[in-house]
Amino acid sequence: MKILLVLDQFDGANNGNTITARRLASVLKQHGHEVRIAASGESRDDKYGFGTYKVPVFDSLIKKQGFTFARPDDAKLKEAIEWADFVHIVMPFILERRAVKICRKMGKPYTGAFHVQPENIWYSVNLGNVKPLISFTYFFGRKYIFKYFDFIHCPSRMIAAQLKKHHYKADLRVISNGIDPDFVYHKEEKGPELKGKFVIVMSGRFSHEKRQDLIIDAVKKSAHEKEIQLFLAGQGPVEEEYRKRAEGLTNPIIMRFLTKDQLISLFGQTDLYIHASDAEIEAMSCMEAFASGLVPVISDSSRSATPQFALDERSLFTAGDSSDLAKKIDYWFEHEKERREMETKYAEHAKKYALEKCVLQMEEMFRDAIRKNDIEKNR
Repeated sequence: MKILLVLDQFDGANNGNTITARRLASVLKQHGHEVRIAASGESRDDKYGFGTYKVPVFDSLIKKQGFTFARPDDAKLKEAIEWADFVHIVMPFILERRAVKICRKMGKPYTGAFHVQPENIWYSVNLGNVKPLISFTYFFGRKYIFKYFDFIHCPSRMIAAQLKKHHYKADLRVISNGIDPDFVYHKEEKGPELKGKFVIVMSGRFSHEKRQDLIIDAVKKSAHEKEIQLFLAGQGPVEEEYRKRAEGLTNPIIMRFLTKDQLISLFGQTDLYIHASDAEIEAMSCMEAFASGLVPVISDSSRSATPQFALDERSLFTAGDSSDLAKKIDYWFEHEKERREMETKYAEHAKKYALEKCVLQMEEMFRDAIRKNDIEKNR
């Protein structure tokens, strides 16, 4: 099957949506499909490249988040969609909306994905807790693009429930984005900057909804603060704010963007993984961490899907409460035997989210969409 993936940004690997799309494309090719991409950047044999556009006022912030919007070109989109047997719409912005309209005109089967949580948008400007604004954004998204989908890929039950709550009528397919098979249980000797320390890691954008500030505060409150090395892997607009907040730690905070191989190595040297986000559709970084054999401590936020991964209450802390998080850090610091036992259990737990299994479920959704499209064509 000839499959076209439509999204704003595909080149590079500096945000979760791009990484997810690249992994999906790779496995689909392994399954014998021909895959092409419609996204910003240069064109090549397997990609229809589009220009970019700036969002007035917010352009600098968007760049710091590691994102780029693609400028639609109807002629090029028509060429891409005409080539395809099937189209999967990954993002919900201008390029993708134009692609949906062209698919409908041409009678091409297509599906969509819900990867952009409204909270992720509004936390960037400190409005993530304004509930009427969040509700309006769900409403706007439904009216703007999602009303045109018969099938929507939801990476978690949590986000599917939110779409039902906000009256999305499509067939909502809950399918994990899947864990890259390179993330497996392993241990490495700690390098010079980590040696002799209890290493705590969180991987993800430096953005307000990710709540790395809570981890910094919790480490400061820990009874074992002097022995802890906090490593925040990522990049983002609030990096300097968090560096300043971390001043006074016995072991200076490490904040650094890592390649995939560097992240795998870091996980092998880590003692405890923390995922503090208030809002999260799935949290691929947390999944990769426990697949690597790390016990996670996860915020129990109702707007995050990540609590579903906790195997017991020892891996949950009260959302927004750095004191409770400090208690969980101290517990796992002081109970090494239990932590080692749970590391293997989490690595085993990760197997149910294997990327291969998840892509097979995506293919099933694609086939269902094709069948429904054929039925409607023959009416």
